[in-house]
Amino acid sequence: MRFFDCKTAPSPRRVRIFLAEKGIDVETVQVDLASGEQFGDEFRAINPDCVVPALELDDGSCLSEVIAICQYLEDQHPEPPLLGSDALERARISMWNAKVEQQGISAVADAFRNTVRGLKGKAVTGPEGYEQIPELAERGRRRVLQFFRRLDGQLADNRFVAGDTFSIADISAMVTVDFARWSKIDMPEDATNLRRWYDEVAGRPSAQA
Repeated sequence: MRFFDCKTAPSPRRVRIFLAEKGIDVETVQVDLASGEQFGDEFRAINPDCVVPALELDDGSCLSEVIAICQYLEDQHPEPPLLGSDALERARISMWNAKVEQQGISAVADAFRNTVRGLKGKAVTGPEGYEQIPELAERGRRRVLQFFRRLDGQLADNRFVAGDTFSIADISAMVTVDFARWSKIDMPEDATNLRRWYDEVAGRPSAQA
């Protein structure tokens, strides 16, 4: 297998942390997003969506999208389980990971990609160019803070995002918190449950992946 990564991007970082938690070593290829390498013919042949991460399998086929890659890796390396150990736990983890993606990551992306000077004309990932919309950035910032409040409430009665077990939902949420800081959006000072949880998950060795 070959894992197509970019050390500075949040999405492939989720997979790197997943790999680290599993103890999986895989050949890694760095894609230089800053120089536009993802738009070149060579990478387009791997992922026509021109985004990382992508996982090239031994038969030459490729998987893209974070969760698709993690589902494949979980099936091949089931221990420790990061997507759930039974039907209900899998459903809860899937539900909360979706909430993190929809309410957290997408909101941060709006705040970040619609303000960064270097992303003018590239406000949306992928091969098509889209102009920045300042109003989306402001709305994104409000959505991020609302999501942090929601997560703080969920963590009041749960050690981890989806319950008592560390999972892909925690990986996604931690990366969201770190990604938000790129837009100078931090966890609210009084979000004590969120901050307690973040200190724990950010202290795991895999967080440095």
